[in-house]
Amino acid sequence: MFQLEFDKVKDLLASHCQGEYAREKARTLRIHTRKEFIDLEIRQSHEFHQLLRNGIYFPTDIVQNLSKELKLLQIKGALLNGEEFIQIRKLAETIERIFRWFDNERKQAYPALAKIISATYYEKLIIAMIDEVVDESGHVKDSASNELRNIRMNLYRKRNELRKLFEKIVARLNKQGYLAEIEESFMSGRRVVAVLAEQKRTVKGILHGESDSRKTAFVEPEETIELNNQVHELENDERKEVHRILRELTARLSTYSPLLQIYYTITGEYDFARAKAKLAVDMNAEFPSIIDKAHVHLVQAYHPLLLLYNNRGNKPTIPVSLTLDDSKRILVISGPNAGGKTVTLKTIGLLQMMVQSGLLVPVHPSSEFGIFRQLMIHIGDTQSIEFELSTYSSHLLHMKYFMENANGKTLFFIDELGSGSDPNLGGAFAEVILQELAKKHAFGVVTTHYLNLKVMAGKTPGILNGAMGFDEKNLLPQYKLLIGKPGSSYTFSIAERIGLDKNLIKRARDLVDDDQFRLDKLLNRTEQDLRELEKKERAVKAAEKENEKLRKEMEQVLNKERHQQQVELLREQNRISEERIAYLKDMERKLKQMLIEWKKEEDKSKIIKQMHALLFRKNEQKAVSKMAKKIDSKFAEVGGDIKIGDKVKMKKNHQVGEVIELRGKRAVVKIGLLPMNVEAKDLVVVREKRDV
Repeated sequence: MFQLEFDKVKDLLASHCQGEYAREKARTLRIHTRKEFIDLEIRQSHEFHQLLRNGIYFPTDIVQNLSKELKLLQIKGALLNGEEFIQIRKLAETIERIFRWFDNERKQAYPALAKIISATYYEKLIIAMIDEVVDESGHVKDSASNELRNIRMNLYRKRNELRKLFEKIVARLNKQGYLAEIEESFMSGRRVVAVLAEQKRTVKGILHGESDSRKTAFVEPEETIELNNQVHELENDERKEVHRILRELTARLSTYSPLLQIYYTITGEYDFARAKAKLAVDMNAEFPSIIDKAHVHLVQAYHPLLLLYNNRGNKPTIPVSLTLDDSKRILVISGPNAGGKTVTLKTIGLLQMMVQSGLLVPVHPSSEFGIFRQLMIHIGDTQSIEFELSTYSSHLLHMKYFMENANGKTLFFIDELGSGSDPNLGGAFAEVILQELAKKHAFGVVTTHYLNLKVMAGKTPGILNGAMGFDEKNLLPQYKLLIGKPGSSYTFSIAERIGLDKNLIKRARDLVDDDQFRLDKLLNRTEQDLRELEKKERAVKAAEKENEKLRKEMEQVLNKERHQQQVELLREQNRISEERIAYLKDMERKLKQMLIEWKKEEDKSKIIKQMHALLFRKNEQKAVSKMAKKIDSKFAEVGGDIKIGDKVKMKKNHQVGEVIELRGKRAVVKIGLLPMNVEAKDLVVVREKRDV
């Protein structure tokens, strides 16, 4: 695993952990193969990542290392001190805040994080028991027992008596000039006066010692000996009672030792989830899809360590996009030295390891990661002096293990397959090894310079070529993986560009097999053509995008125009409707008047004529006839098929308009500002007589 630098990722993760539990879990991070476990771990990372992104507080600000205290709690007769009880209280307080944080809404929003506390409960008696005995500073309270209260009251009184008596003695000795500069002190827990050394026998009492300079002696005055003895005795009583109370509290709390161990684990798990989320923030990591089968689909995937390094120097990092599935399981990457082949291989491998250990990774969220039962890695020089193995012998031993143990659930990584031996023989063995791994249906990534492997990848089902992009003009690697084409080593191109003697280059070319040289040259040209094609594709896509934008804008304009036409049509229809209503009301009024006159008039024929004229609208008929004559004098019927842009006449009302749209057997005719939808059979094509 160290070959892919997974240990560096674990170190970065451990640096974000607050407590020892999470740090140990980070240092021993393992790769898992059960989808449900991977799903849970990576979802916890994702949910905490969301909390950090959105600035939502989660109560993991206090994380203690309580493994020693919790072990003591399990031992019968053990004694925890006041400060240790305060640490346990803080643990219980943190758990209380966590349980309070997870209301019903948050349990639904963050189900993976809520699962950590789903199998336990919060016990409020733990804090109550500690608060009954210990104050916030870790001192045992006077109220912890009646005996302790009495002892401390007596001790307070005796100390006051001693203080007052001592002050009198100090004042007296000071007047006599017996005291040193410091006047008084404590020796062996007893109160003493500091007298000049030459006066130590003058002051009656117990000599407890002298200063280093021998100029000061420390004497316990005989008047205070009894009081000092009483104070000392009461202090011993207090100490014994405090120990008894703490031992009793330790015994009572030991009942909750398994629960407190669970609490400690819970805070450690949230500390670990927070560390994973903070690492994801550093790496701009995302939550990809997890599939329970052998599969790799990377979209804009970055090498996490290279990304962090480049970010510090404000340098760009080139992402990798790749798909390995049942139809194409093995990728053979070729290209020039220092072109990024090994980095690309490590990117794919390291990201797979991170996902299978429950970490978010710097990829596009549409990426999909399968689950592999085995990860096999062979990178770099593995020469062994201890076992007397050459580089190639060690390489073959690894390949032997790969071929014997690989299967359809294996993901392998081999850097420079076949290297370390004669190119022709090494290339032949490399081809056989790759064929064998392909037969085992294993997935993998291989880097190589061998031409025969590039040819083999192009014609073997399940194996595909990939090349690292190279700018031949500027002799600069592009660190970009190009799928589907093998890459050139650019050996002679690089030699020419750096100004190596042309005769030397020619001699080198003459030594190379013609077919091999032509193939490398062809790969060179193919790669450059591919880059040109990609440029053209990007230009075409940009043009398509612009055309699509223009099309949408045109649709918006047309829709706006159609909407305006509909509005005008509705207005016209409303106007016509209003005129018809007015006409019908007028007709009703006239008919009522005629009925009244009918009753009065003896000559009924006169009324009948009036009704006939009203009902059959002779005047309107005359107007229509007059309009028809006017149209006929201006336009001549041409006939023929109707096309957009033609002027047409309506057969029924003789109106003339322009065809603006054809819809099967119907046509939209614009008369003035008003479009009308009519049947094509009711129209006839006309031309102005001056144009005929």
